Amino acid sequence: MDTSRPGSTRDRLLDAAERLFAEHGFAATSLRTLTEAAGANVAAVNYHFGSKEGLLRAVAERAMASVNAERLRLLEDLRASGHKPTAEELVRAFVATGASIVERSGERGPTIARFLGRVMFEPDPAIRRLFGTEVAPVEGQYLDALQAALPELPPDEVAFRYRAMVGLLGLHQSGTLGDLHPWRPTETAGDTDPETERLIALLTAGLQTPPTTG
Repeated sequence: MDTSRPGSTRDRLLDAAERLFAEHGFAATSLRTLTEAAGANVAAVNYHFGSKEGLLRAVAERAMASVNAERLRLLEDLRASGHKPTAEELVRAFVATGASIVERSGERGPTIARFLGRVMFEPDPAIRRLFGTEVAPVEGQYLDALQAALPELPPDEVAFRYRAMVGLLGLHQSGTLGDLHPWRPTETAGDTDPETERLIALLTAGLQTPPTTG
């Protein structure tokens, strides 16, 4: 283990995992590759995080910390405004905050965006669920608020549309949504990004459509 590297062992492991999970995905990143990149050993992973899955959970928690905090603040502001939050207000608070994760995270922003895109679409459902546990407390509050804002829709309909919103936002955060269109112009990500505004408008309209019949 290279103890001459700057930063604590825990931080080096988090940094290496964030970068390698973003580049290769969780399953394709071996502990040996990860620990060599961090100048640590497998015992250090077990000591600080309990397991590779525990390390992933810690990376996700660190990546989402500022977004979760801002989402909670905005939701509390909406609740304190004296009126029941509308679907558009909730979508804007949720999506714009998530879309600004690159700027919010400084020099680690692009890596975090790739990491989120990778982990949200991992083939192994257990990995997706593990990530979900890190965002569930905050996202659950937004789902509850959306169900209250859309009483004309069955709860399972709102829940499905909410999951679709999270999925599209994940594609947008990682840049994948834009890459699907070969003629997409280069634009700066963030809450003033025209594509973020388009996504907010699309998702708001989708949430407010009449109930699905069938």
